[in-house]
Amino acid sequence: MAEIVVLGAGLGGTLMAYEMMGKCREEDRVTLVGQGAAYQFVPSNPWVAIGWRKREDIEVNLTEVMRRKKIRFIDQGAKRVHPKENALELNDGTRIPFDYLVIATGPDLAFDEVPGLGPDGHTQSICQTAHAERAQVAFEQFCTSPGAIIVGAAQGASCFGPAYEFALILDTELRRRKLRDRVPMHFVTSEPYIGHLGLDGVGDTKGLLEAEFRQRHIKWTTNARIAGVDAGLMHVEEIAEDGSVRQKQDLPFKFSMILPAFRGVPAVRGIEKLTNPRGFILVDSHQRNPAYPNVFAVGVGVAIPPIGPTPVPVGVPKTGFMIESMVTATAHNIGALLRGEGPTARATWNAVCLADFGDGGVAFVAKPQIPPRNVNWAAKGAWVHLAKVGFEKYFLRKIRAGESEPFYERFLLQQLDIQKLKEPEFDRVEGVPQ
Repeated sequence: MAEIVVLGAGLGGTLMAYEMMGKCREEDRVTLVGQGAAYQFVPSNPWVAIGWRKREDIEVNLTEVMRRKKIRFIDQGAKRVHPKENALELNDGTRIPFDYLVIATGPDLAFDEVPGLGPDGHTQSICQTAHAERAQVAFEQFCTSPGAIIVGAAQGASCFGPAYEFALILDTELRRRKLRDRVPMHFVTSEPYIGHLGLDGVGDTKGLLEAEFRQRHIKWTTNARIAGVDAGLMHVEEIAEDGSVRQKQDLPFKFSMILPAFRGVPAVRGIEKLTNPRGFILVDSHQRNPAYPNVFAVGVGVAIPPIGPTPVPVGVPKTGFMIESMVTATAHNIGALLRGEGPTARATWNAVCLADFGDGGVAFVAKPQIPPRNVNWAAKGAWVHLAKVGFEKYFLRKIRAGESEPFYERFLLQQLDIQKLKEPEFDRVEGVPQ
């Protein structure tokens, strides 16, 4: 019998537990450790923040689902991973032994790296559903006495799509409320250009998003480093290519949402050979840590180097499909190890994304996510909003049903020629899958 522990009950961890049940042996046990019993569909948080959704609309209680799937579920969270001892320490001090550990925690939100940033400072967040609920209260108050809005992403951020979504959803909602003419909007981002997305763009995301901002009268500042945030005033430095400060701006606001930089969670941060200096998990091409080969990682907590140098630090996003491909590869590899075989599966890291604007949106496909790419396109239209609504309902149904990849999802991916796993690579001399 092998103890397979999955740490983190978000998108990656929940799907990891489901998929692992299909790859392990009958005598093995899968344990999912989460911080609380609720799964929240994070992509819907921008809608929560303006009142288009309530928490209960995008939340699933995992307790009954895991019981039905015969997955042991622990909802108190973890204090520390002890890879040398093959143990996970829970918040109450209890230790759970593991034969294999999959780290799927997601990130720690580094609001403290910018003075005044975050829900405990002077800006709002949509990174967590609880944050989005606070943002919704602040937004309703804002609408009683409108003023300037700033939306964007701080230096070191790696998740830019939700910032664009939120800016454009705000524009849509303000127009519906007949308030848009009273609200100057400014987008502040560490990206070197609009539409970079941490991916050096996908298709013509630069042209599409710049055109959208111009049409909606949203000003922007790129290569931006936020020096600090005071009540109603954001201090922004625009950085030149040589790293010098090109200009400083003090931008007033009455409502602001800024995405922070991410780092590894405290349970793993600072563990030598397991994480990089930011606390992200180091993995090889099979999602396995080189120093601790029975420890795997999937999702936002995986260490991926930036695509290239930029004047302001910009991270690489881990999009939903990319995470799902990591999950599938990890399940295959642990399943192979349980049967005395070697790991061969590798994630494709393709990106298939829908960015909603409330009344339209942008869809893009990047194969692979990190350039150079075999497929690289983006398109916008009213259909994207409808597709995002449909995807939300589909994905929540998938979580409630305890399914990792229903047959119709597999069929659709086949029609789009999108794979979760790379084809095996063979050694030219020995003919062994690498």
